Amino acid sequence: MRQSRKASITMLALAVFSFVLWAMAPATATTIKVATDSDIIKLPDFNVSPMLVSAISAIVMLGVALFVGWLAVKKNRKAPRWAIVLFGLAFVVQALVLLFSGKTMTISDLLRGSLVLAVPLIFGSMAGVLSERVGVVNIAIEGQLLAGAFTSALIASITHSLWLGLVGALIAGAAVSWILAVFSIKYVVDQIIVGVVLNVLVIGLTSFFFSTVMQANQSVFNSPPRFDSIAIPLLSQIPVLGPMLFTQTAIVYLMYVALAAVYFFMFKTRWGLRVRAVGEYPLAADTVGIKVYRTRYISVVIGGALAGLGGAAFTLGSVGAFGDKMTNGAGYIALAALIFGRWNPILAALAGLLFGFAQNLQYVLTAVGSPVPSELLLMLPYALTVVAVAGLVGKVTGPASAGKPYIKS
Repeated sequence: MRQSRKASITMLALAVFSFVLWAMAPATATTIKVATDSDIIKLPDFNVSPMLVSAISAIVMLGVALFVGWLAVKKNRKAPRWAIVLFGLAFVVQALVLLFSGKTMTISDLLRGSLVLAVPLIFGSMAGVLSERVGVVNIAIEGQLLAGAFTSALIASITHSLWLGLVGALIAGAAVSWILAVFSIKYVVDQIIVGVVLNVLVIGLTSFFFSTVMQANQSVFNSPPRFDSIAIPLLSQIPVLGPMLFTQTAIVYLMYVALAAVYFFMFKTRWGLRVRAVGEYPLAADTVGIKVYRTRYISVVIGGALAGLGGAAFTLGSVGAFGDKMTNGAGYIALAALIFGRWNPILAALAGLLFGFAQNLQYVLTAVGSPVPSELLLMLPYALTVVAVAGLVGKVTGPASAGKPYIKS
């Protein structure tokens, strides 16, 4: 009841704020560009009025907020998922039209860049799903991403092979998660503490080797090749979605495969059933013959390997070199996406895409010369994370045994 009311109060506050934005809306039209040169169907550009769009968005948000409040007070029910999606969509549309007032907003560039920035978050959230579904809280996603980024850049630079760089990232992420598993499962150390210590350890090690090895000989140790974008015939020519989904690098396509595989094995196979059973009630799982320790080790290490691939997306997919502390808190945002997605890999991936969109928006607005202060743009992804997880989602319940050590009697 309390959490339902919190969501409705948050929505109502944002709806009131949207009316303030409506009152401040400029009269200059926003140009929206949908089509690209390669699209099969050429959709025309069109202009929209910020005042009109703000009015419609504010009314929709207020209506949804009142409906959610009515559900909380009269029916004692949580906000339905469609209401949260509709509310968020209305708010995003209003914000975009206002921010791009008097400028051109290219939808394909905005969405494509959002997906690129979301790839590490999605890999990280999958690592969290595999770890926490089996009962191990994975705070070390940040360290796994950073280890993958460093190792992939180093190996790809030395060998001049992108694929060997990816293999190195897999091994590095798996190694960090293996340490997490050993201390959490075998030695029954507090999982939160182990995760935080691992993050600090990886940051320290990568910073040390970056300053002493990579910077001393940049051309040999920190000049990896980068994956080129691959346009899938026909699919890449679909308006709007084509450039976003099907004109990407090999790492993005690997992310699609990994996401589908994690969902399938987690919810459609006997192995996934065992993983979820161990995460919910390990004693009962042990009683029916499931090897709890082995299941936890395997799931945590696989998750870490996927997080390592997410780290490689920084160096081999977008930046093209390793930078000190370059993950910049992405592991913690991936953890927020995991919670926002309620430990479901598909929903967590959508949450990661939302946070990637917020991050990309600051870059796009800076490029078009938005008058919004740069400090506000920098805080946008983190502010969205707080509002989404604390304000809209509220209290969510993860796997029952997550964070609880299992000691076989």
